Amino acid sequence: MNSFIRLALGATLLWASLPGCGAARAAQAQGSPNAAAQRATEQWLALVDAGKYGESWDEAAQILKNTSSRKDWIAYLKDKREHLGKVASRKLLKADALKNVPGLPPGQFVGMQYRTSFDKLKNGVEVVIPVLDQDGKWRVSEYVVQPAQGQ
Repeated sequence: MNSFIRLALGATLLWASLPGCGAARAAQAQGSPNAAAQRATEQWLALVDAGKYGESWDEAAQILKNTSSRKDWIAYLKDKREHLGKVASRKLLKADALKNVPGLPPGQFVGMQYRTSFDKLKNGVEVVIPVLDQDGKWRVSEYVVQPAQGQ
């Protein structure tokens, strides 16, 4: 397992295990940092859904680029996503502001958890952690897909 996958799993599984606090409603509020992070995340997910894995790396946060080469990122997503099939549905479950995420440098992060149904995994969870990057834009720093608990 390469360092990117270990880092992504550690940070995202830690956050995903935290109880939700209804923050998905806050993410949908106009003008909130969570809303901007959600818009950027969903634009990025559209690239992944379309199989544009290289473009998803191009649009990712520097944190992700520092932990995975473009070639490794493309291979990682091909392995994970192509086995799942197309996205049938996706719903934001929670979006929480995060600080001091283990394994990540200091920054402004939002942990997002989506309930996602794929052709071959009906009850999946996508964990996405966007960060406010140095250029002032929200960009994805972490992405993991896993079966929902109990599957």
